[in-house]
Amino acid sequence: MRGFFLALALCLLLASDSGRQPSQLFYNANFALHSGSLLWLASKVGHSDAQASLIDFSVQNEEPYWLKKLVALGHPEAAWSLHRLLANDESDQTLVRLAARGNVPEAQLAFAMATDDALVREKWLKKAASNNYLPAQAALADWYLLHGKVNLARPLLEKTQHAFTQSAFYLGRILIDEGKQNVGIQALQRAFENGHPDAKNWLTLIKHYPQREIDALGIGQWPATKQCKQRIQVFATSLATTERANAIYNQFVEDSRFSTLPICLQKPIRIKADKLNCTDNWRGSGRLGCDVRPLSLAVKTLDITHAVIIHQTGKANVDNGLMYLDLTDSYDVFIHELAHFAGFIDEYPITRNMANRYCNRQEAPNLIFDGELTYSPLATLKRWQERPEFDGIWPAKTCQYTDVQAYKPTGDITFLEHHDSGKIPTIYLTLWKQQLEDPTTSRPIYMNLFQSFHRNGQQTQADIWLRKYEQYKRTPTYEAIDQASVD
Repeated sequence: MRGFFLALALCLLLASDSGRQPSQLFYNANFALHSGSLLWLASKVGHSDAQASLIDFSVQNEEPYWLKKLVALGHPEAAWSLHRLLANDESDQTLVRLAARGNVPEAQLAFAMATDDALVREKWLKKAASNNYLPAQAALADWYLLHGKVNLARPLLEKTQHAFTQSAFYLGRILIDEGKQNVGIQALQRAFENGHPDAKNWLTLIKHYPQREIDALGIGQWPATKQCKQRIQVFATSLATTERANAIYNQFVEDSRFSTLPICLQKPIRIKADKLNCTDNWRGSGRLGCDVRPLSLAVKTLDITHAVIIHQTGKANVDNGLMYLDLTDSYDVFIHELAHFAGFIDEYPITRNMANRYCNRQEAPNLIFDGELTYSPLATLKRWQERPEFDGIWPAKTCQYTDVQAYKPTGDITFLEHHDSGKIPTIYLTLWKQQLEDPTTSRPIYMNLFQSFHRNGQQTQADIWLRKYEQYKRTPTYEAIDQASVD
């Protein structure tokens, strides 16, 4: 009998020990009324299923106590759950950081978006995206697009296009710019159907401005009712730049200030970006520029004298019949640059190198300079004085970095000093029209094409455009040297 009681005691002892095993504690917790304590006993010795269940239990019951105990063990998922459970004023980035370092993708995304450090943000976006977390992949794609890294964004957008409307929208635009019209339109259509606020406008833009081949643009049609001394064609290299070009075109058509000037502007043409080699530091100038040789046939068939190229990024400027703008440039910038087509010079302080070129008392419609005895050139001053709207001679800031003083025919701060002032005095419009009536006062795109072909050793083509230039200018010879761009 004594042996029976010893055996029973041993069984009870063994049963007591097995009940303390993590797996048994986890099992028992499934049947306990208050399972938190049992789950914690299993969790603190590393039972992963118990830890996951304790997190779920705490979240469902909005109980931070057990989460805090798990956080004390360095548990990343618990840290993230606690961060989300606590009110904003109780939580802090320590919990998010712990969860992020523990490879919780939601926390990694939150940690990335909470920092203003670009390098840190990209690092944690990459970590979260590498965990196949779709919101992080979409956010990383947006980050790449913000920094112009389309090639890096594209594969992420392909992964997230069905989960996020914004991804489908951006992917559609990229595909269309690449010439993949059908799949691009499908992506934009899906974005539109899922409620993206801008998708419809872009679909309409594509319909009105299909992507066209430069070598198949047809014959130019210019207004028969208007004398077009400057025939200007706008080229856009993407959907985004097409939208900007379309806005500028519509504003110009509605701008009554230019109704009497012999300037004709055609609707924009959308071409592939890779058809023109463009950079925001063209030939080391620090400005936007392109190899315009691919435009030569279009210049001929469209019968244009000047062109505008709108590219993604770069500093606006005019260079021998070509205007360069980027996505950030407004209509006022366009008008400022348009005046350079007619020989107008900036009225803000230009750089010393440019001042040495433009402040040597050369003729410009809006400036005169101190001469040896009087103003120079006198012919320009006479043009001003002949106009009834002339109201005197006023100092201009153009040549501030030289020992030459420049003057303008108005006391106003004009669009040539601050483009966003929008102020074009009446006398400037009169001078503008006079400039356009005289072809010797401006340089058409023919000179730019001559220089481009000449620099690349294509002398036959260069000679064709030089002769075209001379015919336009009605002068027998021209000393072919590069002209510096003007902003």
